[in-house]
Amino acid sequence: MIKQQIDPELLIAMEERQLPDFDMWEDLNRTRATFKKGLLALTKDIPPMAHIPFEDHQIPGIGNDPDVRVRLYQPNNIAGPMPAMLWIHGGGYVMGTIDVEVPMMQIMADSIGCTIVAVEYRLAPEHPFPAPLNDCYAALAWMFKQAENLNIDPKRIALSGVSAGGGLAAALALMARDKGEYQPCFQLLLCPMIDDRNNEASTLFDLTGIAWDKDSNRRGWDAYLGKNKVDDLPSYALPSRAEDLSGLPPAYIAVGSLDLFLDENITYARRLMANKVAAELHVFPGGTHAFEFRAPGIRLSRRAHYLNFEIVKQAFGIA
Repeated sequence: MIKQQIDPELLIAMEERQLPDFDMWEDLNRTRATFKKGLLALTKDIPPMAHIPFEDHQIPGIGNDPDVRVRLYQPNNIAGPMPAMLWIHGGGYVMGTIDVEVPMMQIMADSIGCTIVAVEYRLAPEHPFPAPLNDCYAALAWMFKQAENLNIDPKRIALSGVSAGGGLAAALALMARDKGEYQPCFQLLLCPMIDDRNNEASTLFDLTGIAWDKDSNRRGWDAYLGKNKVDDLPSYALPSRAEDLSGLPPAYIAVGSLDLFLDENITYARRLMANKVAAELHVFPGGTHAFEFRAPGIRLSRRAHYLNFEIVKQAFGIA
């Protein structure tokens, strides 16, 4: 059984915070509200960091797209121009919001020593591909265009995200390469959701009631892709299907050993390296999907966050 393989501390934390016992797909608005409430509860005891202030900005969308809300976190104890990271939240492409991530973003900005821009992208199924990715690209464009005003170094701008956010970060790296307008320096991909085919061995893990499972994964991809036909989509719509992964920025991929995305993440890391892209992969034993965000206080999560932060610091050239 999967439960017997879960890290003991993680299992206790998960059992204290049981997943809602209802069909999440029956009423997505209810699911989104429940998801938001649960994430806020996870970090309610983390004290705010006064030296990492944040503010929201409305930035132009791509083409005729609507404006996009982004949240800028910027340490006031670091002289610039400083490195910066575009952060893309998770939620299976159908839920999630930057409003639940303040404590984690402050910790990340403080631990790495960088500016963070978190993007409130539009959600599927109301807004299928390419809307979410376009919003992320708009945020990336804003960071480069406003680098001087934002006191950030345009040569040290990284892409990052968790789950669907990791998938969007990987897709954004491909999109940026193809467009040739902006050049991110690094990809931090945390258990990225990148393969719609849902047919790797790890998708057979019995995760129902434990974490993101095969059925939810299928529904999430169906919502994101909408009426688009896979064969008609550009390579960056589905990172795992992209034939050419060359020319991408270096990447770090982290995933739990009991994550539905384990095998697709391993495959992607191997393909990056085969395409001469510097890539590092770390598999955390006993970790379920996005464990470091579901149980941030346990030892396994602290180790994961430490590695995440140190690897980004190295990519930024921070001692």
